[in-house]
Amino acid sequence: MKKFDWKKAFYIFGIVLFCVGTIDPLEGSVLIVFGSIILTFITKRNNDRHRKWFMLNAVLITIGVIFLFYFSSLGGFGGTSELSWWWGLLILPYPIGWLLQVILLLMRATGRK
Repeated sequence: MKKFDWKKAFYIFGIVLFCVGTIDPLEGSVLIVFGSIILTFITKRNNDRHRKWFMLNAVLITIGVIFLFYFSSLGGFGGTSELSWWWGLLILPYPIGWLLQVILLLMRATGRK
């Protein structure tokens, strides 16, 4: 009987969380954060050569989502809000990290390393 590989199972679970969160990037941002953190943890445990990229993506996504929730709690920015549109730049790490994570996962899925 083959031994259960929990690292592979958690890696797949992280990808599933990341993809499910992507269906609705605003409401699913928490799933995207947890998925990227799980992927980072597993690649670090496996001593994967892309572990630093996974770490960078997880940090970018987490920082962007924290600012997203913070500005949402303040009532947003721009328009009738007291915060100008420039504060929206602090949310940019979220889509940048997400895009880098998608590119990295696609590279790994197609075998390009």
